[in-house]
Amino acid sequence: MNTKEIAGKIEGKILSGTGEEQATNVYVGDLLSDVMGHAGDECVLVTIQNHLNTIAVCTLVGCQVVVLCHNRPAPPDMIEGAAREEVAIISTAMSQYEVALALSSLPPSPRK
Repeated sequence: MNTKEIAGKIEGKILSGTGEEQATNVYVGDLLSDVMGHAGDECVLVTIQNHLNTIAVCTLVGCQVVVLCHNRPAPPDMIEGAAREEVAIISTAMSQYEVALALSSLPPSPRK
């Protein structure tokens, strides 16, 4: 599923990216050390963590798309970092649970 399709399913706004980034699985988490240990390649990270460290973690685990829930804004340094690292950011009013339900056609991130 690409970023445009994800944004459509969650009534989200693309803040960074081309809209063509691909995701094949979903990981929901707000504790970035947990994300580092459990998120898989090409995942959609569903979170409320709206800071540059989120992008750094995505780069480490191979995550292509970040969904920021509850309309959390992405600060400029996060958007700049995402553009530099080719990670898409989508903002949505939905909760993490609502996003997970909306993206249920994608499997959960594989366990490491």
